Amino acid sequence: MPIPSQRDLVEARESITKWLAGLHPEWAHLTLSAMSGPQGTGFSNETLLFDVKWSENGERHTDSLVLRVKPSGYRVFMEDAFEEQYRVLAELDRRGVKVPWVVAYEDDLSVIGSPFYVMRRVEGKVPGDNPPYNASGWLYDLSPAKRRQIWESGVATLCEVHRAGTSADGFEFLANPARGASGVEQQLRYYEESFEWAAGGRSFPLPEAAIEWLRSHLPAQRPTALSWGDARIANMIFDGTTCRAVLDWEMVSLGGPEMDLGWWLFLDRYSAEGNGLARLDGLGSRQETIDLWQEHTGRVALDLEFYEVFAGLRFAVVMMRLAQMFTQWELPVDPEMESNNPVTQQLADLLGLPHPSSSSS
Repeated sequence: MPIPSQRDLVEARESITKWLAGLHPEWAHLTLSAMSGPQGTGFSNETLLFDVKWSENGERHTDSLVLRVKPSGYRVFMEDAFEEQYRVLAELDRRGVKVPWVVAYEDDLSVIGSPFYVMRRVEGKVPGDNPPYNASGWLYDLSPAKRRQIWESGVATLCEVHRAGTSADGFEFLANPARGASGVEQQLRYYEESFEWAAGGRSFPLPEAAIEWLRSHLPAQRPTALSWGDARIANMIFDGTTCRAVLDWEMVSLGGPEMDLGWWLFLDRYSAEGNGLARLDGLGSRQETIDLWQEHTGRVALDLEFYEVFAGLRFAVVMMRLAQMFTQWELPVDPEMESNNPVTQQLADLLGLPHPSSSSS
């Protein structure tokens, strides 16, 4: 379920046409198709899709573009890191990583009322969240051998991100030293603050226990290197069985590669068990994923228990905000969703604690 429309799309089309026409001489007389939103996923950013047509040297050209708008209403994340997402994409593209090519960033509010950036649309298929890819859809319909190739390509592409960002060099703008000495410590403090923001003074025993556990189990090695953030197969575009691009960088940080691996493993389990589904045959097991990640990165996957618990905490905070969003938008929502949901149940299992059973106070 994408976020509700936040603007007049006819008016936005007119404004973006004028804006694009001023970027390149060959676009001076371009035309735009009608704008639309993506189907199936997306809660944290307004996204608009459209095509552009123009003439150059007597030839007609067409390109498909994506416009991402900085959140101006309800926020899932405490800090949106919006311009940083654009800068990360531009830097990774320069380093040859499979990300969409970014056209330009704009912070002039007179254009459409919010900062935004435009990038080229990558054609292909994305494993679905709604319905989950373990339940139905194009990935479900493939043979186990084809799924295996998709999983291998996805993990290999994840590792491309990690090889391209082995340190903070080129990504220094993501650093927040006031929150800690290393990227991992900065991220832990950020999610402690995010939990406090989402809780609004109420007590949520399981996330509180997770924070205490994470504080007492900080790894001896604390990297400061690029972390995609929302690292999962459902944020990748595939052409056949080959990953063509990595999407959705709202959670990008300097938390390091192992943070992504922990998130990938947690979300892989959640996508099946959390939805009461069997995991698709052909997708690599937990250990196979770890082994392939180590092979491609040349790293040893250290402290994965820490990073998987951390993934559970991060996702639990996101679920709190989603539950609050559904309530604000007067959408159907389980009254227990904030504290008791498949994410918090999986987190409780990791910590060896009982599942949450009642609302927080």
